[in-house]
Amino acid sequence: MSRSKDRGPEFTRQFEGAQTLDGLLELAGSPCDTAEVLERMREARAEGDAANDVIPTLFAEEPRFKDAELARRLYQNLLGLWDLVLEGKSVRLDDGPRPPRPKKERLQPPAPFHPDAPSAEFVEAAWRYLEDDDKARTRLMHAFENRQDGLLGALDAAGLTDEGYGIARHLLFELHAMLELGWSPGLMAAQAAALDRDSDAPPAPDSLQAYVTEALFEAEHDEEHPLAPQELAQVRTLVQRGLAALWRARKGR
Repeated sequence: MSRSKDRGPEFTRQFEGAQTLDGLLELAGSPCDTAEVLERMREARAEGDAANDVIPTLFAEEPRFKDAELARRLYQNLLGLWDLVLEGKSVRLDDGPRPPRPKKERLQPPAPFHPDAPSAEFVEAAWRYLEDDDKARTRLMHAFENRQDGLLGALDAAGLTDEGYGIARHLLFELHAMLELGWSPGLMAAQAAALDRDSDAPPAPDSLQAYVTEALFEAEHDEEHPLAPQELAQVRTLVQRGLAALWRARKGR
């Protein structure tokens, strides 16, 4: 019955810190410390050299080890440090306690405007909140897709290009989210048929209409994918009708 040969500890490329590597380098007869090794490795990476090009330069003569364990740990640390350099990761040379991470400031939603109309300041604050808070944006996106699926179906049937549809859908989502944030009682499902005709109901507030105008101006002058004038006019009509429908869908108005 054959017995497997003992291969010893597994070789693992791992940088254990500057204090450990400094000691191993000194025991092996290297004049370098970790800071100099790190600098040489970064220069070698920038020049396209490999680990076996830079590691021999760390020793004035053949490295010496009193046992195989020290040799293994030295090269584990050197190659682990090299891997960090290749990946572009930061390397701490101070083995002292890490400074506490600054707490991320929790974003606050804008104060509701209910029972009034939204101001321009509210619209700006709501837009920034949607841009900066991924969790809130995801939650409001789910609410939009679930509650306004009829409106989205009508938009899908409007015959827009992918670019036009994406802009219209994005704008309607943001408008819906702003109303959800500012109108405390919430929104009902908007009438999908509203996208097919203009309404004789009172128009949506000027602040929301101005937001639509500015967003479509940016879409028209986008450097990479500007909307063609004919489709821009169609998108504008659909979004304005959709905004009016969302404004009328406020609960308890």
